[in-house]
Amino acid sequence: MLPMTDDFDLETLAIRYGYDQTQEQENSEAIFPTSSFRYRSAQQAADRFAGNEAGNVYSRFTNPTVRAFEKRLAALEQGQSCVGTASGMAAILSTFLGLLESGDHIVSSRSVFGTTKALFDRYLKKFGIEITYVPLTELSAWQSAITPKTKALFLETPSNPLTEVADLTVLADLAHDNDALLIVDNCFCTPALQTPLTMGADLVVHSATKFLDGQGRMIGGAVVGSETLIEEHIRGVIRTAGPSMSPFNAWVFLKGLETLKLRMDAHCERAQRLAEWLQAHPAVESVFYPGLASHPQHDLVAKQQKGPGGLLSFRVIGGREAAWQVVDATQMISITANLGDVKTSITHPATTTHCRVEPEERLKAGITENLLRVSVGLESFEDIRTDLSRGLDALL
Repeated sequence: MLPMTDDFDLETLAIRYGYDQTQEQENSEAIFPTSSFRYRSAQQAADRFAGNEAGNVYSRFTNPTVRAFEKRLAALEQGQSCVGTASGMAAILSTFLGLLESGDHIVSSRSVFGTTKALFDRYLKKFGIEITYVPLTELSAWQSAITPKTKALFLETPSNPLTEVADLTVLADLAHDNDALLIVDNCFCTPALQTPLTMGADLVVHSATKFLDGQGRMIGGAVVGSETLIEEHIRGVIRTAGPSMSPFNAWVFLKGLETLKLRMDAHCERAQRLAEWLQAHPAVESVFYPGLASHPQHDLVAKQQKGPGGLLSFRVIGGREAAWQVVDATQMISITANLGDVKTSITHPATTTHCRVEPEERLKAGITENLLRVSVGLESFEDIRTDLSRGLDALL
């Protein structure tokens, strides 16, 4: 067989990279649902536990199925190493537990997932880690927030839910000029549309629950980066604290990666059409989607991403009551806070994903009461449009 290297195209890597066929010569990756592994001798057991011999030890931190997912995602992100985690939030927590200590400082985009902000404010701060929030696209704010104790800059791009886009090359330079790391949440674009490590980022985190799986089946996460950062700092958190990815979930994510490029292209196509239609609808005040010429970072998107993505948001005329009316009028679209599914979903961020964020902070982040977020799935575009029309037309 032709040796599988990272010289292959993304579509090929997503299907074939990172898996060693067993003696059974299977064509689909095997699942290894085992908690432990047997050794040929007491010496081998000692060598494995001491790290003197490579191999499986215990599935909390070494499992062949999880390892296949890690190797494949690392190849797609063009990173050296990857560690799978139990969830996207476990990926973020493990990253900062592994890298920071009391007295350190994070500069974070204000436009991050509500639970990420809760993790920072309610838990990391308890251990003496300080966080400063800045507007995602204001470089001067990032510059002003950095202190001698700053160890990391953290952001999502595009942001959730307003799809703002940050210039990763500029932020990477800023971080490195100040001896800090740039950490990017890439779950909305995935490596099919954006590879932050090639633009200077040090680490990429994922909620594999979203587009990597693509069908809303599993919870999982991952961190990708250099071998030094992953193996010497972050994997140890997984080994010791145990927020591990299960073998079965890893197998499902492997299957999701096989269709990643096809799905992301289709998500982009439908989301673009939907954004253009919403922009022309009289019940819609504004639309936030990177594929629109009206998007503030439209030119940057064209340079930095291979597609605008499958996530958009829009403001309706009126307030919360009007927004809820649009949500409740849908008959086919899923009312759920999850995203990245083949099934289109709609949510009201102010009362769901960002409900634990203080109202003043929500407003600063643009999370108004009339804002709705749609994760555009792979159903017929006409059916998606018709379903949203029910509520939007009734507002007129």
